[in-house]
Amino acid sequence: MLRSVALFFVLLLSACSLLPKEAQDTKAWSASKYYTEAKSELNDGNYAAAIKLFEALEARYPYGRYAQQAQLEIGYAHYKDGEQALAIAAADRFIKLHPNHPNVDYAYYLKGLANFNDDLGLMGIVTEKILNQDMSERDPKASHESFENFKELVNRFPKSKYAPDAVQRMKHLVNVVALNEIQVARYYMKRGGYVAAANRAQYALKEYPQTPATEEALFIMVKAYDALGMTDLRDDADRVMRKNFPNSRFLSDSTGISGEPWWKFW
Repeated sequence: MLRSVALFFVLLLSACSLLPKEAQDTKAWSASKYYTEAKSELNDGNYAAAIKLFEALEARYPYGRYAQQAQLEIGYAHYKDGEQALAIAAADRFIKLHPNHPNVDYAYYLKGLANFNDDLGLMGIVTEKILNQDMSERDPKASHESFENFKELVNRFPKSKYAPDAVQRMKHLVNVVALNEIQVARYYMKRGGYVAAANRAQYALKEYPQTPATEEALFIMVKAYDALGMTDLRDDADRVMRKNFPNSRFLSDSTGISGEPWWKFW
């Protein structure tokens, strides 16, 4: 009889351990226990479950280092779960509540990551692999915001361990934004908006010098000015292009810009 009772309790405890954490009695959990379980869910990729546990931790133990760290972890979990807006909101909340926290630099970094938008999961595969679309062809707002987020991080916390990666991402984002201007200039060229195309290409040259977009910006200016009959400006752009890009794919010979239709290159 006693053996049967003991076996019953062993089985009961085993069954309880198999229940989802939401169904278990967590009232007696310490802040450390909450945090450990939430991190376990996060590391296993169970982001929704992790967020619930981090939120429960903050609600039950609103003060102390575990609650503060939970706020950061919630932002990271949202980011990993593809919820960029929620990740940014969580980071902003942390910055507002703890502006002098030792890990506040990570909140700025997380905002930059959430806005970086270089990996959109399934949608990223569709746009890049099927539609051949890269970051420069998407809405540039997020790229601008990501750049500003990383810039603020680097300016405020130059010695942050996240600063070197932020700098590298900023370099990439400058190229992305510059290429976006070229995408817009192409759009105007295809529709005969030569003045707008020339202005956009000129803007890219002025605001984003020494980026990969420079070569094509000059080419667009040459073709746009040629279409407008503005020969002096066309020749100036042609001269600058030849000096800086003597082996450009847009050049057909040693005497002038390729006579091929401009759309041949896109």
